[in-house]
Amino acid sequence: MHLNLLFAVDDKFAEHMLVTLFSIFRNSPTTNTYDVYVLQDQPLQQAAHLKSTLARWHMTYHPVLVDDAVFNDAPVSDRYPKSIYYRLLASELLPQNLDKILYLDADILVINDLTPLYQVDLTGQLYAAAMHTDFLNLTGTLNQFRLDTTTPHYFNSGVLLINLARARQQVHPQEIFDVIRAHKNVLILPDQDVLNKLYAKDTQPVADVLYNYDVRKDLVYQTTSQGKWSLDWVIAHTVCLHFCGTKKPWQATTTDKYALLYKHYQHQLTRQLAD
Repeated sequence: MHLNLLFAVDDKFAEHMLVTLFSIFRNSPTTNTYDVYVLQDQPLQQAAHLKSTLARWHMTYHPVLVDDAVFNDAPVSDRYPKSIYYRLLASELLPQNLDKILYLDADILVINDLTPLYQVDLTGQLYAAAMHTDFLNLTGTLNQFRLDTTTPHYFNSGVLLINLARARQQVHPQEIFDVIRAHKNVLILPDQDVLNKLYAKDTQPVADVLYNYDVRKDLVYQTTSQGKWSLDWVIAHTVCLHFCGTKKPWQATTTDKYALLYKHYQHQLTRQLAD
């Protein structure tokens, strides 16, 4: 199967994106092929290395330089850099012949086959994304009040399957810019908040325990599932481990069980590149 993948990284995160892509290659069918689009505001210094490395994994690297003109009317500041708009405006920035793409944050480890997520039917929907599990959906309820929305769903935008064909008709840059201006005092995660305020009704939920497992909430997952979602279950079933927050698995001081798994993939990648 062929998959279109989307990232938005700078030179500091390019090496972490490689770990994500390596984990996809290792855990998806060897017959899969990939086009990997990387949104960037200037050419990555590692472009040649990325291109040659991805070619080993049946992946084609496509750098996408973002035109500043797209953001002429955007509220941009230290808190709201241009990059926050990238995934929301993917339909404006990517080639017009693409109909579907999967956006991934570069702090994700894929430990099982990604293909079923890509195959989710988006007919009539803009996106597919996961809501993070918590007790009594308190997060969703609080964000519904904070963002003044009619839905209690609050989706994490770190794993986002995008219906580009529909987005070209329905997602308008000016509307996004206006929402950020009007609600700048209540936005915590601007791109994610905008996704939920404008498009939650047009987003198909997928299971976070499968496709956007927040490793910080391991105890919450185990408690809400009454022990079903154990470590063994996660290893056998979860597809995307998401290292949300400031504590990242590549940091030397991070030593929890999922960080150790990440470091294993990181080490395997280093060994492969040394061959």
